[in-house]
Amino acid sequence: MQNQTKDSLFVQGEADQAGINENRTGASQDDKNQTNEVGRSSKWSRRRFLGGVAAGVGLLAVGCGSDDPTPTPTKTPLPATAQTASPVGTPADGIYNQHLPFVRSQALSPVAQPTLTPTPPKVAEATPVPPTETPVATPFPPGPPSKLGIFVSRNDPQLFELLATGGVAVVKTLELDVNFAKQIKETSPRTKLIGRIDLPQLHLDSIDPLTAARSFVDALLVFADDGRRRETYDGWEAYNEPVAGNGDEMAKLADFEAERIRLLAERGIRSVIGNFGTGQPPLEMWERFLPALQATKEYDGWLGLHEYSAPTIYHLSTRDGAGRYPGVTAGDTGWLTLRYRQVYNQILRPAGLEIPLVMTEMGVDGLVAERPGPLDARGWIDFQQYWADNGYGLWGPGAYVEQLVWYDQAMQQDAYVLGGTIYALAASPGWQSYEIGGVVTQVLKQYLSVHAGA
Repeated sequence: MQNQTKDSLFVQGEADQAGINENRTGASQDDKNQTNEVGRSSKWSRRRFLGGVAAGVGLLAVGCGSDDPTPTPTKTPLPATAQTASPVGTPADGIYNQHLPFVRSQALSPVAQPTLTPTPPKVAEATPVPPTETPVATPFPPGPPSKLGIFVSRNDPQLFELLATGGVAVVKTLELDVNFAKQIKETSPRTKLIGRIDLPQLHLDSIDPLTAARSFVDALLVFADDGRRRETYDGWEAYNEPVAGNGDEMAKLADFEAERIRLLAERGIRSVIGNFGTGQPPLEMWERFLPALQATKEYDGWLGLHEYSAPTIYHLSTRDGAGRYPGVTAGDTGWLTLRYRQVYNQILRPAGLEIPLVMTEMGVDGLVAERPGPLDARGWIDFQQYWADNGYGLWGPGAYVEQLVWYDQAMQQDAYVLGGTIYALAASPGWQSYEIGGVVTQVLKQYLSVHAGA
């Protein structure tokens, strides 16, 4: 298995309406390979730069309690949120040496442009100390089929314990071993399997999109066109968390995706497009991405998005501040988690493009600018004391699974959502605070066992 790492950049903007303080993330985590990194010119200095937000776009809808799975949200300002901390970090051994650009976009409404403050990149973490005692978890009651899935970095036997429940909706992996994929499908035939090969990031300011699409397809077909993988993989991503700095770059990305969708579809291979980082792209840029979405609909593809928040998964959603069990309705939305509902309600549905959606990464991630909670927190493990101190549960693993279940309940309300993969099982070295193996896996196992699919 190749050495892998994760990147994040989160930026914060301030709107001048009713004292709203909006946290936006430029991009979220992914398990990425440190090899083959390609630096960018003066604009980008690292192949997987993640970032950029628009100011004041698409005010959050207030949850209305409707049973309609896809209502049109009421545009109501999000209540002000107390901000007490911002993350810090220091490059380690030169690995994360970079200069992050400021990416600005025009707002759809007359509000102030944000001041974008790049968050320093992640540094390797110390191995977290697990709780010394494991409380007996209260079992989850039976319910409808879960849409939770797993991002697994490499083959791990705990994955198959979860798959055996029949409740895992989707698995995302960079592990391309054909026997691993075959075992996933044999254990849980209903589970969707998504793969991605590791390649240097696109340089959208300079690429020819059609040439780039053909080059990508040539590289992917070495794996995806293998007969054994054809039988197991349900879809393939392209480049992870691409960032368009302006409308022209987004149009290039759309042309790239549309062409690679078509080329792969000719060979019977499905594409999972986008795979944008948390909070990306700004809502007004989605119009420039419509050609890719239209091709996705035509060729039976899926849209991929990443959604994270912190210090809880509810943060900056319309359920933020509602306590440990906030509930969720089809009208709830957010700036970070549940942001996908804004995209579908405001952009895709009016365009007739309600295509299947997979959250190809999701969970709790501490690199959210100006958030509450411990300054140096990263993955869910780092927030356990904060949760205990603030009424979200004294036992961290249980508190985290409760938050994941909340997100699952939201996904279940939207028929177009296929599932969302929790980052991460078998996390790469240095990212242990995101690890869900062990106790979290056992709590998830119980939940999934009573939320199995047909």
